[in-house]
Amino acid sequence: MFPSKVQEKRRTAAREWPAVLAVTLGIFALMTSELLPVGLLTPIGSDLGVSDGAAGLMLTVPGLVAAAAAPVVTVAGARLDRRVLLAALIGLMAAANLVCAAAPHYAVLLAARVAVGVSIGGFWAVAGGLAVRLVSARHVARATAVVFGGVSTASVVGVPAGTLLGDLSGWRTAFAAVGGLGLVSLACLLVLVPPLPSQGALAFRELPALLRRNPGVRVGVLITFLLITGHFTAYTFVRPILREVSGIDSAFVGALLMAYGVAGIAGNFAAGPRASGSPRGTLVTICAALTAVTALFALLGTGPVTGAVLLVAWGLAYGGVSVSLQTWMLKAAPDTTEAASSLFVAAFNLSIALGALIGGAAVDGAATAVLWVAGCLALLAAVAVGASREPSARPSDTKGSS
Repeated sequence: MFPSKVQEKRRTAAREWPAVLAVTLGIFALMTSELLPVGLLTPIGSDLGVSDGAAGLMLTVPGLVAAAAAPVVTVAGARLDRRVLLAALIGLMAAANLVCAAAPHYAVLLAARVAVGVSIGGFWAVAGGLAVRLVSARHVARATAVVFGGVSTASVVGVPAGTLLGDLSGWRTAFAAVGGLGLVSLACLLVLVPPLPSQGALAFRELPALLRRNPGVRVGVLITFLLITGHFTAYTFVRPILREVSGIDSAFVGALLMAYGVAGIAGNFAAGPRASGSPRGTLVTICAALTAVTALFALLGTGPVTGAVLLVAWGLAYGGVSVSLQTWMLKAAPDTTEAASSLFVAAFNLSIALGALIGGAAVDGAATAVLWVAGCLALLAAVAVGASREPSARPSDTKGSS
């Protein structure tokens, strides 16, 4: 007896979604690894003898490396099976975090963070275009939202959980746990993701060609730069902000970041469906909300209660950023997803690095300064989105870049 069409669809879905979730876990592990120092900045700095500003290099270094690695790995690994490439990159991340956990000096930790940057840039750029190969056409938008939900979930769950673990057992334990998570992710990729043979070579010249020909991609890169630089100018130093601006005891920071995380998950799920229909409208709302929250934090977040409330509002606003930006880029260049994703990942991670660098220069003087910088850049991002059109690709936009 032959299986019915309904049975066949169920069997197909049973194979598709575990693969999507394995890639999502990889993204989550990588972004948690990149952002883990945010919640542990002060204890790491104290233990290894560096200031908060200098400790911010733990974000700057992998961010810069990831920005360079995104296009390099995409081009250099264009002929490799995507599953093999993703597994190699997640394995590198796991090893690097175990080195961080055992690092005797700050220089050793920073060197390991370079490897983390390579993993992040390459993995994210390749994974960005995989949904179309993992699920049927009608599920691509949903699968893409799930995969890139791993980015926002790392910001809003992975970092708070790592902070809480670090507060309870020490920052080295938190890095070791992320290394273990990387090994679990490696196993899931090898078991659950099917072979994904290369679909052809990609030349470096095709990346600037896509940026030059496609106005939607250009606007997406600009918005990413403004919004993510602004966010990480402040968020990198959220621990000193909570301590110095709001007067919150360090013992409560991990729990508050967890609340930030819960709010961020809600923001991600609220923004995902809206971004699929209108990324422009969704991003205008997000940019305006981040502008308001950071400005209010600088003005009114001077007590523990108002500081906690505004932190949760911040998480709710930021939760939808990654999925909305990624949706914008994929809608702008649907036929060149890996190229568009590599440009997006490069801009995103360069912005993390730049934000941490700007924040590091400002936070040692006054913690509220980073909040004002974040608010101004979010406002500029809102203006850029408002002045643009909904992203769409015309034939001329992708000519020469496919």
